[in-house]
Amino acid sequence: MRRGKPELFVAALILILLASYVWYTRRVINDLRSDARRSSQMYARVFRAYADTSPGATDAALLDLTKSIIAQGVPIVVISPTGEIGPHANIPFEDPSHPVEGNDPRLRSYIEQLAALNAPIVDANGGKIYYGDAAVVRGLLIVPVLQAITGAILLIAGLYVIRTRSDAARERLWAGMARESAHQLGTPLSSLAGWVELLEDRGDDESTRTVTRHMRGDLERLDRVAHRFERIGREPKYEPLDVAEIVARVARYFQARVPTLANTIAIENTGAPDLHAVQGDPVLLEWAIEVLTKNAIDALAGRGGRVSLTADHGVEPESVVIRVADDGPGIPSEIRSRVFEPGFSTKQSGWGIGLSLAKRIVEENHGGKLVLAPSEQGATFEIILQ
Repeated sequence: MRRGKPELFVAALILILLASYVWYTRRVINDLRSDARRSSQMYARVFRAYADTSPGATDAALLDLTKSIIAQGVPIVVISPTGEIGPHANIPFEDPSHPVEGNDPRLRSYIEQLAALNAPIVDANGGKIYYGDAAVVRGLLIVPVLQAITGAILLIAGLYVIRTRSDAARERLWAGMARESAHQLGTPLSSLAGWVELLEDRGDDESTRTVTRHMRGDLERLDRVAHRFERIGREPKYEPLDVAEIVARVARYFQARVPTLANTIAIENTGAPDLHAVQGDPVLLEWAIEVLTKNAIDALAGRGGRVSLTADHGVEPESVVIRVADDGPGIPSEIRSRVFEPGFSTKQSGWGIGLSLAKRIVEENHGGKLVLAPSEQGATFEIILQ
């Protein structure tokens, strides 16, 4: 549903609802036809009894009429003029092998239920006839409820389709802009690579070689960023990953670019031996780790501190945990549940998409988990991969 075609789900739901309505309508029609048939037979039986002068014909006709009335399924309880419970039929709690007696308290309670449904009929002798609803009537009573539920389901499904289509269109727009940006970056990157190569050829002193080496590293990073933009909106490329090496590569990149004089930030990296190789996209996973590391460094801006990147064995067999921890001010408890929301940021200049992007890469593209783990100091994010 998330990446498929929700229209198919809505269409299937509508077809199921329509089919159920057709089936239920046919059933109601058949029940009404059966009632009409019984009424016609009762009418004919009465006139046959009028014409039949044989002994016992009247009693036989009355017995047949009684059976026809019972066959309609309408609950009936007759009360005599003296208030005694007389004949009754179609009582829901009556067992054919153990008929309900007139003094049964359940019968008295059921009479009150029948009176609440329909006003009793008073016969000429002063007695009363309490009756309920036929099965077809009870079924029709729930039709408005079913229609309301169906309408609500269709409304929710329609809103979901509209929202999904809107999100998909927005994602296609962003993916197209990202790929176009990557395409536009190609030319200046190639030009800069040429200038750096020229500086490397003409650089005679150690300081120039150091600068060009860092420039070369930045160019390689820009090239990786452009390559990442090209991957947005496309299917990830899965391959066995050396998680420890990816984490170490991210750590080395930031170690050469964090403050080392005022407000020193130390980037530490540790990797457990013999980590299980997980399947994933190395470009996207490195991107997610860089997002977490950059956030940790931003949390230490103006004060200095330590950022720790570790790759370790997970609790579950063949799982790997990547931790990015800092000893900064941490994340207040009242906003910890919102840090992964798109657009939410505690930085004035932040867009609020870094953590949501990292979570999507980890969970949707790699089937893992990205969580904000409890920590005594600072903030600790964990990427759990299988």
